[in-house]
Amino acid sequence: MFVDSHCHLDRLKQSPEELAQTLNFARTRGVEHFLCVCVSVADFDSMLETVRQFEDVSVSCGVHPLHQDEACSYQVLLDKARHEDVVAIGETGLDYFYSPESKDVQLVSFVDHIKVANETGKPLIIHTRDAREDTIRLLREHKAAHTQGVLHCFTETLEMAQAAIEMDFYISISGIVTFHSANELREVVKAIPLERLLIETDSPWLAPVPHRGKQNQPGYVVEVAEFIAELKGISVEQLARITTQNFYTLFPLVKRVAG
Repeated sequence: MFVDSHCHLDRLKQSPEELAQTLNFARTRGVEHFLCVCVSVADFDSMLETVRQFEDVSVSCGVHPLHQDEACSYQVLLDKARHEDVVAIGETGLDYFYSPESKDVQLVSFVDHIKVANETGKPLIIHTRDAREDTIRLLREHKAAHTQGVLHCFTETLEMAQAAIEMDFYISISGIVTFHSANELREVVKAIPLERLLIETDSPWLAPVPHRGKQNQPGYVVEVAEFIAELKGISVEQLARITTQNFYTLFPLVKRVAG
């Protein structure tokens, strides 16, 4: 059984009925759980309402680094993050590729998220692009020893992955690994220990080959798993088993639904 460790179900351009069908399709492919990741605290309540009916969907709470125009105070973030349905903090992080002009605001927001994770005991979901040094530095400076997390949709260097793993983080790989231009990432994935690996779709974006050009959906995490398993030289079943166990280890508040 697979898990989509990072998707944005509220961002799919679908009616409630279509969303239900999309999740059913994923379930028929062996996907047993979905983590719906928040990108704006302002949208948290509506996101929660969108997925509340699905027992196999969990949620996070946070402000994406590219949504700093919707940034909130530390206290508002903490209050929302304490919601009983929230299993993780984020997604948060730093993105100097698309929004270098908001660097100062991103830095403050990222530190706030780290401190909220420390206080709530919930793991961090981190987006990082072209901000390797600051991402690792701020984690080292502010992360409590007990706080874990994941660098999601990872496209950075092996050195960054190793630095994160040393801090008890996991590395999540999306459909980007299947792209023809992703040779460097494929070499990194080969070197990441299986016990620190997660898989995701980042739906509705970044559909893997052979679905490029389509709206991504959680069911396509199977293609991600198949591709990584081949890279690693193991069976898809083994890759699914290990990454699924990693998911439940990292996110202990997730309620596993009996199949």
